[in-house]
Amino acid sequence: MGDSSKDGVILLARILLMILFIIFGWMKLTNFGATVTSMEGYGAPMPYLAAIIAVVVEFLFGIALIVGIFTRPIALLFALYVLGTAFIGHPFWHMTGAEMMGNEINFFKNVSIIGGLLLLAVTGAGRYSLDHKLFDK
Repeated sequence: MGDSSKDGVILLARILLMILFIIFGWMKLTNFGATVTSMEGYGAPMPYLAAIIAVVVEFLFGIALIVGIFTRPIALLFALYVLGTAFIGHPFWHMTGAEMMGNEINFFKNVSIIGGLLLLAVTGAGRYSLDHKLFDK
């Protein structure tokens, strides 16, 4: 695979990895009161601040990763965020039955997303990114 193809795949990977977060980050932003209430329900510490962090990371950092700006540090911060949401939002080890199964699946989906984010932190955003245009000259 040539460099051009690799850069195209990295761009596609950034888009696919972030589309979920941008959609749900936008929903959190446009329904902010419900987001705070949801954070309270999860038992998140400081629910108002947790809701702000969720919006910033999911929506704003998601857009940043798609356009490829400050990709490596944002991908690492995003990985930490996803790890935290896995433990706070999907504690399957405290559950039984269907609830346990659904949360276990989502927990391990979060773990898989962390893998993609760590890979992005290592590879960088590639040629089709603002990082390349601004910093790789």
